[in-house]
Amino acid sequence: MRYFTKEWYREMQVSGFLVLPETREEWEEELAFYQEEGIDYQSRFQQNLEEMKEDLLKFLPKSFHKYIHNGTLNSKYPSAELRNLVDKWQEDYENRMNQLWAEYNEYYESTKHRLPKSAINLVENSLHDAVILSTEMLPHDTFTMTLDCSGGFHYFTKVKLRFTGVSHIQIEQELNGAYWLYDEIYPKDEGFELCVLLDSPLSELKIVARDVLIDDIN
Repeated sequence: MRYFTKEWYREMQVSGFLVLPETREEWEEELAFYQEEGIDYQSRFQQNLEEMKEDLLKFLPKSFHKYIHNGTLNSKYPSAELRNLVDKWQEDYENRMNQLWAEYNEYYESTKHRLPKSAINLVENSLHDAVILSTEMLPHDTFTMTLDCSGGFHYFTKVKLRFTGVSHIQIEQELNGAYWLYDEIYPKDEGFELCVLLDSPLSELKIVARDVLIDDIN
């Protein structure tokens, strides 16, 4: 089972889009900010809605659709009805996501003893928000990735990942310039399968390898 997929991430963006102002005062302050900056807030709200419309219609129940189609989902202070719909959906979403993370963490903890120590280091020292600078397929089934982790959560420098004993690579989009978002890992008979969710563009990467080496690049 895959956990952190493109569909999962797109629904996460819907959840982020549905963050409502807590009070009318907060709503008025947001509008005032746009006006002070000379931004046409109605156009901005409409543009944001259009960019999200496909996923909003996909992931939200039909009770939301009238607000999406008439543009009032994000362009007016939310009514009590809309706030109630959002609160219920967000509660259900958070419960589902918490369950998903719990299931993956339970699976990972129960299988990590079968992973190479270097693979454990790879996923436990977060590469979230690292930028892929370059990749190279080398002889002897070796694949390298150089990442800039300066804006990330762990290494704060450039690192090179050297996957050895590579038996399979699945790449959907150009990797250079992509952001490393989330990863999940599965033990294989002789190594592991690493699945990575990337952004810019949103895509998935899969690598099946025997081992991985992680080197800092000064």
